[in-house]
Amino acid sequence: MSSHAEFKNLRLKQPLPHRPKATIVAICVFLAAITWLVFGQTLRHEFINYDDDTYVYKNAEVIGGLSLHGVIWAFTHSHSNNWHPLTWISHMLDCQLFGLNAGGHHFTNVLLHTIAVILLFLLLRQMTGGPSRTGSIWRSAFVAALFAIHPLHVESVAWVAERKDVLSGVFFMLTLGAYVRYVRNPSLVRYLTMSILFALGLMSKPMLVTLPFVLLLLDSWPLQRQSSWRRLIVEKIPLLALSAGSCVATLLAQKEAIGLIERLPLWQRVGNAFVSYVVYIWQMLWPANLAPFYPHPKDHLPILEIILASTLLVAITAATFALRKERPYFLTGWLWYLGMLVPVIGLIQVGMQGHADRYTYLPQIGLYFALTWAIGDLSALWHRRREILTAMAAIVIAGLTWCAWKQTSSWRDSEKLWTHTLAVTSNNDVAHNNLAGVRLQRGQLDEAIADYQKARQLRSERRNADNLAETEYNLGEALLQQGSMDEAMSHFQKVLEIWPDHAEAHNNVGGILLQQGQVNEAIAHFEKALEKAPDLARAHNNLGNALLQKGEIDEAIVHYQKALELPFDHGEAHYNLANALLQKGEIDEAITHYRTALEMRPNHANSHNNLGTALRRKGLMEEAILQYQRAAELEPASALFQNNLAWMLATCPDASLRDGVKAVELAEQANQLSGGSNLIVLHTLAAAYAESGRLAEAIATAQRAVELVDAQGNTTLSKSLEQEIDLYQKGLPYRER
Repeated sequence: MSSHAEFKNLRLKQPLPHRPKATIVAICVFLAAITWLVFGQTLRHEFINYDDDTYVYKNAEVIGGLSLHGVIWAFTHSHSNNWHPLTWISHMLDCQLFGLNAGGHHFTNVLLHTIAVILLFLLLRQMTGGPSRTGSIWRSAFVAALFAIHPLHVESVAWVAERKDVLSGVFFMLTLGAYVRYVRNPSLVRYLTMSILFALGLMSKPMLVTLPFVLLLLDSWPLQRQSSWRRLIVEKIPLLALSAGSCVATLLAQKEAIGLIERLPLWQRVGNAFVSYVVYIWQMLWPANLAPFYPHPKDHLPILEIILASTLLVAITAATFALRKERPYFLTGWLWYLGMLVPVIGLIQVGMQGHADRYTYLPQIGLYFALTWAIGDLSALWHRRREILTAMAAIVIAGLTWCAWKQTSSWRDSEKLWTHTLAVTSNNDVAHNNLAGVRLQRGQLDEAIADYQKARQLRSERRNADNLAETEYNLGEALLQQGSMDEAMSHFQKVLEIWPDHAEAHNNVGGILLQQGQVNEAIAHFEKALEKAPDLARAHNNLGNALLQKGEIDEAIVHYQKALELPFDHGEAHYNLANALLQKGEIDEAITHYRTALEMRPNHANSHNNLGTALRRKGLMEEAILQYQRAAELEPASALFQNNLAWMLATCPDASLRDGVKAVELAEQANQLSGGSNLIVLHTLAAAYAESGRLAEAIATAQRAVELVDAQGNTTLSKSLEQEIDLYQKGLPYRER
């Protein structure tokens, strides 16, 4: 053999050259670019009123930022039916860095998703670029691009409360990467590294419990490990133990919520699971009409639909097994998809959704690479194959990018999200309920009530008792704001029929009873609310008001002080505490709390008025008049505020502060506002007339007041008025002592 021939033969035996690093970097930059092109808009989005409140902006532990106390809480408490301490810590860190600026929280979600996308690309390239040459850099890049911008993933990235998806996704990719390194060069350190990353993933979202199963699939393809299956399974036992521990923690955290879903018969859950598997595949191929919530069909699924779905699943599974030697990626990808969805497919699941886009975040990766590798192999003999595949990939990526961008824009705020949801789904009780919440917050009471009533009707038809209780409560709140107390009361009572321990409902029933003068009955409901929720600040405040009406001032003060220790409108609590202290005669402390209340609510007319009364009792007349003036300016239609200012201007001992003419003007306005028969206003009007020198009118007005007092049998006030009439008859005005 010639030397030239030997050299040529040697070249053929050499492994193909690795792709240049510049290509790898360029692909990573491209993947990051399309990810931010789609999801960068979320940096201008708001929080939404669906779980974001529970996870972030109304969660006292989270909004306090990152602290040792918060970390301990994250590891020792389950919240929102989940135990995922790393997810809580990530939200705390966001609050530490960004406060409640929603854009910062969205930035973290997009950043984590970008990291997961790039890791997926590098991981697939590493796994499939070995001697078998079954894969390539461009196939890996295409799969990562699908993962980056598929519209089904919008929910996981654009929803702050779904931080657990993107965070667990990063740890999922890191775990797979560590596993590949371990397989290539086994060592205890590498196995421990992989196990730690897996544990961190489980502490981000327990859905990763199926990861050991995924590793077994990867052992078959693309890693093509030659060990026996028994040895490979034994190797995964420590990881399976971590999965088992996570399952136990999750079941304990979700015990109550799982009890709700278990009310659905098993056949309904199984039927919906079969159909959901097929629905997710269809949504992957045609991602239209996506929404954050799809109502569970319960017993409305046609039997034929269930049979067809289950038949299709069995047929695909059989086909993948038949092709396992010729096309092993089909079996790995298909079982990846089926297996990873098991924890959330609806057999044991929290919530009343039929299916959810977010559940496809990691499972559909299996379908992406199975289809991508299949197209790559089947097109091997095409003429101009590279150009055709490049054009097809560009069209798919461009189309999905556009769809994902539009879908992401629907998450801009709560109103747009739920309006979109109602447009693309039917009979969606969650959408009606949450849209009503937006409208209630904006003061659109009639629209809110209409949406709550629609949600109530749907939940009643579905016999969804717990969600029905939520809507009954929300409807009661809306009617209460509208002033329809009797209707509101009926809805709160229905809540208590369904959920006797609903603390907020007890509190609201107590509030209505208190307004109706049924003080003892109101106190019983407030105490029941506090028995079930000891830290319900509103109930402490309301119980304080009820006790104050009964004259139990010290007990009222205790509850006001408790309300001040809890998250609440402290301006209201300071105001109520000041009222109690004023009644008790502790005027200096009352003044302090009135001033604090006004720092928090500068335009609260009652605080200005009552502070004026406290200052007046201290003899600080000039400042008292200023406070009365501010109250009258804020609420010019209040007879009480007009009257108090008129009294001070008519009877103040300091001549420089009196103004009889202004006092008459104010007192006459108060008299007109009160209908001309209010004893206190007539008393003030008589004093104002006397101060301005209109003594005959002062006497006549005071005598009219005496007639009303005599009719009521109030002898004390009658004697006081007789004494003032005597002054007026002597030509003297009345002066407050």
